[in-house]
Amino acid sequence: MKKTIRFWGLLSAFSLLLCGCSVSKFIPEGSYLLDEVKIESDNKEVKSSEMSLYVRQTPNAKWFSLVKLPLYIYSASGADSTHWMNRFLRKIGDAPRIYDAGLAEETRSQMQQAVQNKGYMGARVELKEEKKGNRLKAIYQITTGEPYTVEHLSFDIPDFKVHDYLMADSTHSLLSEGMILDVNVLDAERQRMTDILQNRGYYRFNKDFITYQADTLSGSKKVDLQLKVLPYQRKREDTPSPHQQYTLRSVNYLLDPNLGTSPAGSLLDMDSVQAEGIKLFYQGTRPFLRPGLVAASNRLRAGELYRVRGVQNTYSSFSRFSILKYTNIRFQEVFENDSAYLDAYVTLSKGKNKSLAFEIEGTNSAGDLGAAASVSFSHRNLFKGSENLTLKVRGAYEAVTGLEGYANSNYMEYGVEANLSFPQFMFPFLTSEFKRRSRATSEVSVEYNWQIRPEFERTVASAGWSYRWQNRRNTTHRFDVLDVNYIYMPYRSETFIDYLNYMDEINPLLRYSYEDLLIVRLGYTYTYNSSGASAQKTAQRNSYSIRVNVEEAGNLLYGFSKLFHKHPANGESYRMANIDFAQYIKGDFDFAKNFMIDERNSLVFHVGLGIAYPYGNSKSLPFEKLYFSGGANSVRGWSVRSLGPGGYRGNENTMDYVNHTGDIKLDLNVEYRTHLFWKLKGAAFIDAGNVWNIRNRENQPEGLFKFNRFYKQLAVAYGLGIRFDLDFLILRFDGGMKAINPMYTGKDRYPIIHPDFGRDFAFHFAVGYPF
Repeated sequence: MKKTIRFWGLLSAFSLLLCGCSVSKFIPEGSYLLDEVKIESDNKEVKSSEMSLYVRQTPNAKWFSLVKLPLYIYSASGADSTHWMNRFLRKIGDAPRIYDAGLAEETRSQMQQAVQNKGYMGARVELKEEKKGNRLKAIYQITTGEPYTVEHLSFDIPDFKVHDYLMADSTHSLLSEGMILDVNVLDAERQRMTDILQNRGYYRFNKDFITYQADTLSGSKKVDLQLKVLPYQRKREDTPSPHQQYTLRSVNYLLDPNLGTSPAGSLLDMDSVQAEGIKLFYQGTRPFLRPGLVAASNRLRAGELYRVRGVQNTYSSFSRFSILKYTNIRFQEVFENDSAYLDAYVTLSKGKNKSLAFEIEGTNSAGDLGAAASVSFSHRNLFKGSENLTLKVRGAYEAVTGLEGYANSNYMEYGVEANLSFPQFMFPFLTSEFKRRSRATSEVSVEYNWQIRPEFERTVASAGWSYRWQNRRNTTHRFDVLDVNYIYMPYRSETFIDYLNYMDEINPLLRYSYEDLLIVRLGYTYTYNSSGASAQKTAQRNSYSIRVNVEEAGNLLYGFSKLFHKHPANGESYRMANIDFAQYIKGDFDFAKNFMIDERNSLVFHVGLGIAYPYGNSKSLPFEKLYFSGGANSVRGWSVRSLGPGGYRGNENTMDYVNHTGDIKLDLNVEYRTHLFWKLKGAAFIDAGNVWNIRNRENQPEGLFKFNRFYKQLAVAYGLGIRFDLDFLILRFDGGMKAINPMYTGKDRYPIIHPDFGRDFAFHFAVGYPF
C-alpha cells in the first residue's frame, strides 16, 4: 500500500512539474488557462449535475479525475509544429483550454434560462472568476428563488373528437394543479398528447398544434394555465379547419423495385399477389420473400385508422430480416367525399443473400503453439423467408510438448457446424397476436467436433433448438427448448488410463472429465439493459443491466428411466443408450451499474452470483458446467482456473486446473474507466470473489461453502487496464495484482502489504468489457 501511495505521489509531482515548466508557453499574454469549472446551487431541486449539460467550455480532461496528463503530454511538445515528435505529442495530448469569456457568458445565460424553465422564473445565475497567475476557475452560482406554481388548470379544445380522445387518457396527464410551472414537463405533455392523437388516425397532427397560455395572479407566484389545441392549418394563410382522421385504404409492399418519383408509378411494370389484406408487388418470376411471411410481419392494417405505432412496429419487425438492405415506408393521401385515406407503400430492398468467409488464426495453449483455419458459408434467404443458414468447417493443429512415451506428439482438431435461424417464432400453439408483439428469432444448430491427442481421442456432438425475442427495446429473452451434448471417448491410451487411476485420490474430478457423458438440458435467460446499448460499448449516461439465467438437465431422462427401471442397472446411476447422463439445476444472476461522472470518466459496479446443484443421477456437475474464478472477467489477480474453491491451495500437478472449480461462484467488481487519448481508454479496478463446493470433496475440505467463513475466503485483487476502442470492437489488456489471497495464511495471505510481482501478477487479454 505504501508503494502504491508513493507511486501516485511521484506521478502527481512529476505531472505538476511538467505542467509548470511547459503549459505557460501555450497561454497567450493576457489570457488564462481554464483550470476548473464549478457549479453551485442554493436549491437541492436544481442539481449541479443537471446544469453541467449547459457548460460550453470545460477544463482539460483528467486521467481518473486526478491528473491532467493529456494536457502535460501536449505541453511537452516544442514550438516547431512540423517536427514529427511535436505533431505526435499534440495528437495524443489535449491542447490547453484557454478561457473564453464569451462562451462563459453564453453558459451563464443558457444555465439561467434552463433554471427559469424549471419554474423558477426569478432565478439568477452569476459568473464568478477566480484568477491565480495565468489560471482561472469559473464558478456559476445559481440562486433559484421561489418557483411559480399552477393555481388553476383549464383546457381549450374546440374539436370535440380530439377533446374526447385526450380526456379519456387524462389519468396519465403530466399536468396538475399545484405543480411547478416546469417548461420541460409542459413540453413532455404536448408530446404525450401528440402520440395519443397520432395513434388515433391524426396523420397530420404534431405538437406545434398544442400551445399554453399562462396568466400570473397579481402580486403572487400563482399561475392560471390553459392548454389550447389549435385547429388545422397547413399554411398561415389557410382557413382553420378541424383536424382530419386518416384511415389506411391500402397497404402495398414493393419488393426491391426501381423507384421513380412516385411509389405508385413504380407498380406499372411489376407483378402482384395478395396475402392477408396486403398487396405485394415484385419483379421477376416470383417475390424473393414469401407473401405469407411478409403479411405476418406487417403491422399496418387496411381499413383501420392510421397509427404511428404501427409504422414503428413494422420497421422493427422487418429489422430482423437479414436479407433486407433497408425498409422504407411512405404514404400517399387520398381524399374521397369528406373522408381522408392513406395508401401505404412499404419498400423492402434486398441485400446479398450469399457470402463466403475464410479465417486463419494462431493458437497458444499453455505454451504449445499451433494454427487453425476455417471456412464458412452463409445463405440469408434459404427458403425465401430470410432464413439464415451458416455452414462452417474448422481444422486446427498444435505441436504438443512435454509428453513422454508417445510416438506422436501432435494435436489435431476437426469440426463442422450448421446453424439455421428464422426471423419469427417457429412454434405451434402461440397466438398470432403474441407473435406480432414479439421481435423473435428461432434457431436450430448442429455441431460435431473431433479432437485427436496422443493421450486420447474425444468427440463432442451437440444439437440445439432455441428462441430469442424482444417485447420491449431494453429486454431480451432466450429460451433453450432443447440442448443436447454428447461427449464420447473412443480412445484413451494405457499410459493415460494409468495416470487417471493414479490421480483418483488426488483429483477425483479429473476422471469424470474424460468419460462418456450425455447432457440434455433446457434453459431460460432474461436480460435487461436500461440504456438499450450494446454491451461492447460504455453507455454515455447512467445505466444498469440485469441478466438472470436458469437451466436444468436430466430430469426428463431420469423420470423416463425411473418409469421403466426401479433401480439403476449398475447400482449408481441410470444410463441412456448405455451412457451416463447428467442431472442438475443451475441459476445465475448478474448485475452491473454504470455511473457517468463526466463525459470522459465513469464508475462501474458489478455483482455476479451463480449456484448449481447436481442431484439424482449426478454426484458432480459436468466439467463444462462447473464454475471457475480468476481470468479476464473475474478476479483479475489470478489467471483463469487458478483460484479456489474456498481456501484450497492446489498442487503443482499440471492437471490441477480441474480442481479449481466449484458449484457456487461470487464475483464483486468495481472499475473506474477513463478516456486517455485518441482511441485509448484506461481503467483502475478492484475485484473480489471465489468459488466453493456444495458437497465436501475429500481432498478439499477448505473448499466447502459455509456461511460463517465464506466471506473470509474472498480473494481480492487490484490493477490497471488499457482498452483500444476501435469502434467495431474493443481490445482489452488488464494487469492484476493479488491483494488478499485466501489460499495462504500468515503474511503471504496479504500480498498487498508484501507484494511479489513474479508471484502475484497476472496479465489478461480479452475482447470487450468484462461487465
